[in-house]
Amino acid sequence: MSTESCPVDHTRPADPVTGCPVSANAAAFDPFGDAYQADPPEAVRWSRDGEPVFYSPSLGYWVVTRYDDVKAVFRDNITFSPSIALEKITPVSDDATATLERYGYAMNRTLVNEDEPEHMPRRRALMDPFTPDRLAHHEPMVRRLTREYVDRFVDAGTADLVDEMLWEVPLTVALHFLGVPEEDMATLRTYSIAHTVNTWGRPSPEEQLTVAENVGRFWQFAGTVVEKLRRDPSGEGWMPYSIRKQREYPDIITDSYLHSMMMAGIVAAHETTANAAANAIKLLLENRTVWEELCADPGLIPNAVEECLRHSGSVAAWRRLVTADTTVGGVPIPAGSKLLIVNSSANRDERHFEDPDTVDIRRDNATEHLTFGYGSHQCMGKNLARMELQVFLEELTRRLPHLDLMPGQRFAYVPNTSFRGPEHLWVQWDPAANPERGDPGLLDTRQPVHIGEPTTRALSRTLTVERVDPVARDVVELTLAARDGAPLPSWSPGAHIELELGEVSRQYSLCGDPADRSRYRIAVLREQDGRGGSRYVHDRLRPGTPVAVRGPRNHFRLDADTRHHVFVAGGIGITPILAMADAVRAAGGTYELHYCGRSADTMALLDRVRRDHGSRLHEHVSDAGTRLDVDALLAEPADGTRIYACGPQRLLSALDTASAHWPEDALRVEHFTTAGRELDPAVERAFDVTLADSGLTVRVAPDRTVLAALRAANIDVPSDCEEGLCGTCEAPVLDGEVDHRDVVLTRAERSAGARMMTCCSRACGGSLTLGL
Repeated sequence: MSTESCPVDHTRPADPVTGCPVSANAAAFDPFGDAYQADPPEAVRWSRDGEPVFYSPSLGYWVVTRYDDVKAVFRDNITFSPSIALEKITPVSDDATATLERYGYAMNRTLVNEDEPEHMPRRRALMDPFTPDRLAHHEPMVRRLTREYVDRFVDAGTADLVDEMLWEVPLTVALHFLGVPEEDMATLRTYSIAHTVNTWGRPSPEEQLTVAENVGRFWQFAGTVVEKLRRDPSGEGWMPYSIRKQREYPDIITDSYLHSMMMAGIVAAHETTANAAANAIKLLLENRTVWEELCADPGLIPNAVEECLRHSGSVAAWRRLVTADTTVGGVPIPAGSKLLIVNSSANRDERHFEDPDTVDIRRDNATEHLTFGYGSHQCMGKNLARMELQVFLEELTRRLPHLDLMPGQRFAYVPNTSFRGPEHLWVQWDPAANPERGDPGLLDTRQPVHIGEPTTRALSRTLTVERVDPVARDVVELTLAARDGAPLPSWSPGAHIELELGEVSRQYSLCGDPADRSRYRIAVLREQDGRGGSRYVHDRLRPGTPVAVRGPRNHFRLDADTRHHVFVAGGIGITPILAMADAVRAAGGTYELHYCGRSADTMALLDRVRRDHGSRLHEHVSDAGTRLDVDALLAEPADGTRIYACGPQRLLSALDTASAHWPEDALRVEHFTTAGRELDPAVERAFDVTLADSGLTVRVAPDRTVLAALRAANIDVPSDCEEGLCGTCEAPVLDGEVDHRDVVLTRAERSAGARMMTCCSRACGGSLTLGL
């Protein structure tokens, strides 16, 4: 490649192998090769690790592989135009072009590849059938079809799930959703594959003719269906709905647009779902322990779907056109450049997902995957796909828990840059062991389907109490471990877990060693006047007792770059503070630890604190007359110093007052209770929330939270506690003043007004703009 034709800056050091600033790995990148087809994230691991934005000379595209960069590209649909999303990545031969022309093929803009200002008016006009409330009535059909198809092979002992279920069920659902009469399944499957190869594949010149013939017929079929529906658009389905909307908005929803959407909709509504289902089942059966967990606890299925979409989704990459000189991940990209944004790689970026190659169906941020895209062009049909995947997994785990992959099979994929799923998925089982033969009633049980992004509240894992040790008066330390000795999710100082204790759940800070993945340690104070959680721990938990645990989660993070740390703990608040102090000591940092208590015998883990932090420890014991003087401690602000505190509310309030003259972000505290209140429509007022990335405006009623209003509008926002305590539902604020009602944000963070908790906080005025 000549310097003149290469867009890479040739003033950069040359690669020792290629002699060009394009690295050897970049020069060898082949998205049509076996390695990429089998596992795109693994194929570009080298890129995530060292060259997250690179130019591929053979493809003629810049390739983007890290999470933050991919999400930034999705977010900015002006600088990064979607206009090339359906452009043929391989030039079409003259003969293939002539074939397409013979069919009048004129595929134009769709919701996937159109720019503003055309895109959002069409998206708003056509959104309603995709909202969770409207999708709910499709669930009985999805369940009926899934049951019928599994009935056909449940007693056979072997099946190719792709051929015998996973292609036809999503296709039938797609046709019903679109309002299109059911046609020959095999023919439509051929058409869909041809469309994929035609747009994102690299067919040979000979193959191009066959592909073009099928694409042309597909285009002709789509036009015929549109004309038939136009004659009577009164029926159910998205296409009749769109035709009716055309009468209201003829300039927005044109004839050519309807034709293009008819063809693209058939593919989009079923092919990615069929591939996602095959990928998910293959992944779960390859991770047998995870499959067995789902069989034992179907309540985990909604988040298992999200984790499968993250780890092995059916959408590997999208494409964008750069409209102005810009930078991506610090790399200058000139206007006119084409980007391949590998969202499947972003989903396995360790900078965003802990242990990203591990399949963790309790992962609390699995829903942050980018398989559905992000922003104004995010997949509108995402919740229909989620519904189908949940129903498939429920039916198979209940009826065929002994299902296994047939050994020796090789998985083949349709070679293309962007969409992947095995062409066949052979499984086997012993029909004599089918549970329904001994218990026909299990066919009548049903797991609720979560339409929309699931909350993280159901994501518990069962651990066993290994030890219960008294560590102060009315305080016990619990040691928890997995029943099978499996390693537990990693955590960092300040993290907490949540225990399900009978009818209540309570959060407790981890106080062990983060490097020890074999067990968790917490300390629990018996609170006689509490809400019952601590009494349950003290009275009912014994070695060998199972307990459901969620987390760990951390919203009280230690800033490792702080010059000096002031740690303040009151009573049982020592637990997160101790883990932080341990970390700073191990790193050789400077710190002081102030531990407050009524008497020495009530101060949990005091012997350990004295042993490990004696020279930095200041004991403030009320009975000994050494109560902490908060005003004196914080009299003079110190540059580069942060204060971390956990304890009773009166201590935290005193620290907040005493540090008022410190920098706003100097004090960081941990809460485990909130003063959240029910919304009173007589007191609250309605306001508008504009979503900058999605281009929508949502009305928030006086009796509704921002979180609830966003979900009703088909906007994904994860959540957990839904009372302003955990921080899971945080959203970026771009404009407007927030009425903060959470206990997560610091004083400085509230003053900055850049974030809010959507489960409880509201607008001070009539509107907010969020970065969603």
